[in-house]
Amino acid sequence: MKYYLSIILILLFSLRSFSQVDTVQKIIPGRENSTEQENKPYVILISADGFRYDYAQLYNAEHLKTLSDGGVKAESMLPSYPSVTFPNHYSIVTGLYPSHEGLVNNAFYDANTKKFFSYKGKTATDQVWYNGGTPLWVLAEQQKMLSASFYWVGSEAAVKGIYPSYYYRYNEKINIHQRIETVVNWLNLPPAKRPHLITFYFPQVDHQGHKYGPNSPEVASAVHFIDSAVYELTKAVKTTGLNVNYIFVSDHGMTKADISTPIPMPAGVDTSKFIVSGDGLLVELYAKDPKYIQSTYEQLKNNATPDYAVYLKTNMPEKLHYGTKDDWMNRIGDILLIPNWPKVFNLYNNKITTIGWHGYDATVVKDMGATFYAWGPAFKSNITIPTFENVDVFPIITQILGLSNTNKIDGTNKVAKEVLVK
Repeated sequence: MKYYLSIILILLFSLRSFSQVDTVQKIIPGRENSTEQENKPYVILISADGFRYDYAQLYNAEHLKTLSDGGVKAESMLPSYPSVTFPNHYSIVTGLYPSHEGLVNNAFYDANTKKFFSYKGKTATDQVWYNGGTPLWVLAEQQKMLSASFYWVGSEAAVKGIYPSYYYRYNEKINIHQRIETVVNWLNLPPAKRPHLITFYFPQVDHQGHKYGPNSPEVASAVHFIDSAVYELTKAVKTTGLNVNYIFVSDHGMTKADISTPIPMPAGVDTSKFIVSGDGLLVELYAKDPKYIQSTYEQLKNNATPDYAVYLKTNMPEKLHYGTKDDWMNRIGDILLIPNWPKVFNLYNNKITTIGWHGYDATVVKDMGATFYAWGPAFKSNITIPTFENVDVFPIITQILGLSNTNKIDGTNKVAKEVLVK
C-alpha cells in the first residue's frame, strides 16, 4: 500500500511541476548602457497578434484612433508570406523575409538537420532555429544599449548568444496591470540600467479571431481590451517623465474561411516518398529522394481543382519571396500546395472548428492586412501613409535608436524617411 501511495504522490508532484508556469523575470547580470547610449531615445514596440488593419475603425478603438491620429498611421501593413505569427514577428524585428530569416512557417521541416520546428514546445526557444538575421534587441545589446522584452518571437532564445537584458518566458498568467507596472519599473531604472528598446505582445485578438471569426462580439471585446491597455500603458509611462516613442503593429489580419467544404489531402501525396508539413493554408512536401519531385508535381498539377494551386519550389511566384532562390536555410518544401481564398485544406480528415484564418497571400487577400500606428517625439504628426511591407519597420527603429546595422536586410529606409521627424 505504501508503495502505491508513493507512486501516486510522485505522479501528482510531477504533474504539478509540469503544469507550473514560469512567470519570473529573467535578468542578465553585468550589463549596462554605454554613456553614449544613455542619451538615446526610447522605443516601445507593441504587437497585437491578429489585429487586422481595419479593426480600430471597425470596432471604434477610441484610444488607438486618437493616438495614431496624432502621429502616423498606415492604410495597412503587408505581412510577409506566409501571413502567420512566428515568421512575421521575426521579420518585423530582423527586417528579413521569412525565407531569409529562417522561420518559414509556424511549423516546418528542416531538410539539412532532418528536424521539425514548431512554435509550440521547446524548439521555439532553441537558438539553432534563429540563425538568420539579427533581431533588434541583439543589435542593441551588441552596441551596449539595453533591451527588454515582455514577449516576442525569438526573445527567449540566445540568438547569436544574446538574450535581451530583461525578458520573460511566454505565458498568459501575468495580468496586464503587472505587465504595465514592469515596463514602468524598467523605465524608472537608473540610466545605466534602463532599457531603450522594449517589446510588448498581446495575444487576445488572435485567439478570439480564430475561435469566433473576425466579425464577432468576442473580437470586438478583445480589441477594446487592447485599446484600453495601450492607453493605460501610455499613461503609466508618462509618469516616468521620459519621452517615449510607440510603434503599434500586428503580424497579420484575419478572415473567415470556408470550413464547411475543406479540401482533402490530394490523392497524389505519397508519404512513403515525401515528408509532409504545413497546415490548412500551406502544405509543403519534402522529397525523400529528388527523383520523385517532378513526376509527383505533374500528377498533382494535373489533378488539382480550382480550389488550390500546386507549385514547385522552383516556380513559386517571385512576389512571395518563397522560392528556391530565397530559401536561404533550405527549409521550404520541394512542392507546395496553396489553397485559394476562402478555401482551406483538411490534411488529417478532422472536424475543423476554427472559424478565423490567416496565412493567405496578403497582396491578394486584403483581410490579411496588418496594422501600423506610431506616435512620439521621433514621429511626424497627423499623417497617413500608404500600405508598406513589414520588413520596413526594422529600419525605422534602428534610425530612432541610432543603431548602426551592417547586416543585409530586405527592408528599406523609404518608410523611415516618410514618418520620422529627421
